[in-house]
Amino acid sequence: MMDNHNEANVFPNIAEQAEAEQAQRNGHGFAHPNPANHNININMVRWRGNLVHEKEAKALRHVFDNLQDHFGHQRPDPRVRFFNKSLTHPGSVGGLNQMWNGELDFTYDINGDQCDLAYMSMDVCVDLAPKLVHKHGQPMLKGYGTSWVYVYLPDTTFEKIKSYVKVGTGWDVSDEGTVHDRNRNLVAIEASMHHQEGQPKPSFWVVKDKDASGSDISFSRIGSVQEVNAQPQHQSVHRGVGIFSVSMEVEGSPNFEPTPDTGDEANLVFTLVSVRTWGITECVAPIVHAPNKWC
Repeated sequence: MMDNHNEANVFPNIAEQAEAEQAQRNGHGFAHPNPANHNININMVRWRGNLVHEKEAKALRHVFDNLQDHFGHQRPDPRVRFFNKSLTHPGSVGGLNQMWNGELDFTYDINGDQCDLAYMSMDVCVDLAPKLVHKHGQPMLKGYGTSWVYVYLPDTTFEKIKSYVKVGTGWDVSDEGTVHDRNRNLVAIEASMHHQEGQPKPSFWVVKDKDASGSDISFSRIGSVQEVNAQPQHQSVHRGVGIFSVSMEVEGSPNFEPTPDTGDEANLVFTLVSVRTWGITECVAPIVHAPNKWC
């Protein structure tokens, strides 16, 4: 079970953002009721100090608090379905922007109840090891630890996620933006992170009792990933569970929405929302620099 100390200040804006996105997907808006009003919608409940829909709160607790149905060792086939309603094109400047994009949503089967959520999770290693910033006076890995990080996962997990995307959306997933380590059967993905003022930065939680198991496991938040990355004692590869929002990008003409039957592939964009870590691992060698990341 998660440590709920000072829960109202944990994950600022995450629940509100999830609720707003969910309301938009459902085709209606939502205004937070006045606390003094006793006619509060009975379908609204509190999660981490914010009012959210009851089913959404159930899914948030399932994924964030109880760490259930994440991809990896815990459950080879999580009880979750992927879906995407449509792709949109943001418009182009000078005809250069040819990418369509759309957010992935996830439906969790929680004791027979189908609950939608904008987040999924998986067993990962998060790389906070220092990187080579410059080479021959040129910047490399720009923004590392601030706007993005490498996240390592078994290639079998990545293949499983690709298969879930295929079943749920019809799209095949490309390997663009990934680095494959064939010797260790690992895949490194470039996980984006919110870092601008006013955006909810990904939270970093550490386990309290490493000997605990099951429902006895509790975690403490020690800051955002960006804050932790700046502390030398944490600049290593951490193993645990990463929670992400995921979007799809597909190349195509601005005038014609691409469809899966065209033979094109979709790129997945993972945005790190939160990390639960059991500690540092010495079994994964971090990526120090990547020649293709020159900026």
